[in-house]
Amino acid sequence: MTVDDTGSGTGADGRVDPHAAEPGEDNPLALRLEGLILGAERRYTPFQAARSAGVSMELASRFWRAMGFADIGQAKALTEADVLALRRLAGLVEAGLLSEAMAVQVARSTGQTTARLAEWQIDSFLEGLTEPPEPGMTRTEVTYPIIELLLPELEEFLVYVWRRQLAASAGRVIQAADDEEMVDRRLAVGFADLVGFTRLTRRMEEEELGELVEAFETTAADLVAARGGRLIKTLGDEVLYAADDAGVAAEIALRLIETMAGDETMPELRVGIAFGTVTTRMGDVFGTTVNLASRLTSIAPRDAVLVDSAFAEELIRTGEAPASEAEAAEAAAAAEKEGEEPPAYRFALQPMWQRPVRGLGVVEPWLLTRRASGGGE
Repeated sequence: MTVDDTGSGTGADGRVDPHAAEPGEDNPLALRLEGLILGAERRYTPFQAARSAGVSMELASRFWRAMGFADIGQAKALTEADVLALRRLAGLVEAGLLSEAMAVQVARSTGQTTARLAEWQIDSFLEGLTEPPEPGMTRTEVTYPIIELLLPELEEFLVYVWRRQLAASAGRVIQAADDEEMVDRRLAVGFADLVGFTRLTRRMEEEELGELVEAFETTAADLVAARGGRLIKTLGDEVLYAADDAGVAAEIALRLIETMAGDETMPELRVGIAFGTVTTRMGDVFGTTVNLASRLTSIAPRDAVLVDSAFAEELIRTGEAPASEAEAAEAAAAAEKEGEEPPAYRFALQPMWQRPVRGLGVVEPWLLTRRASGGGE
């Protein structure tokens, strides 16, 4: 919502927003739904809301843009909740709890996350629930009562999941070795990519393609979460995940390959993993380690996992994989001689040919497999 400080009804660049609809021009049912969901009626223009919140129009516009709200000119479309939200964000800045830049980041991260959630719920969830139950009834006639029933339950569930995720994230930060590690951390980062997806988009119907992507993302999300990793984002034919532990990241990668290979409807998969320092921002990860994982994915064989040398070294250091099969045999022989159990390696590593990787120089990839004697759970 971008307007100037004069409340003139123009955008920040001086232009009137042609898409700013006056309340009277909106669909009556849309207005009823909005009132139900927001729990308040339209009372303020953006200028009035900013003034009522005691916030400059410039700062209010920054917050609204960050939350992903469209320009509405000077339409009277805001509620008491919008005023309260501005007061809260501005109050955090005034109290010194957040810098202005951080408050904008909070607004942006919250807006981007909830926007995607809302789109998914409307497109996939409510669409199925609002099929007319009786002939002659329109979908719009059943949408209002369905949302009225679901709204409080979904709101409570959203807060519950957010608190759970916040607790888990705070726990990881507290366990960081030092303050620098809270932002720049050593993580295992993995990309899993469907092979030949571009060709599939030309052959499959849109609905069929959508179902395949949803099945892939759901399967990947479930596997990553169950094994203790974190799903960073999904990109249709690709997922990005991270784990604090190299063994966890390796198990996730192999489980993904094994699960997809057992599904005839799924294309082949390839995975690339790298280990190293990663910068985290707004739930995403950045840095050379992430770029390397992406490049390894692009050169990985079908239904295979390629890892970088740092990741291989971490698996060896933690006893998850032997440096070589010869070393594994020596360790087993020594254990047998002493009457002890041999090392239970879960993974095997095979060095591949060094190769130049665009933007990263020469890398030495390793092929990661599961050892026959030490399979997963």
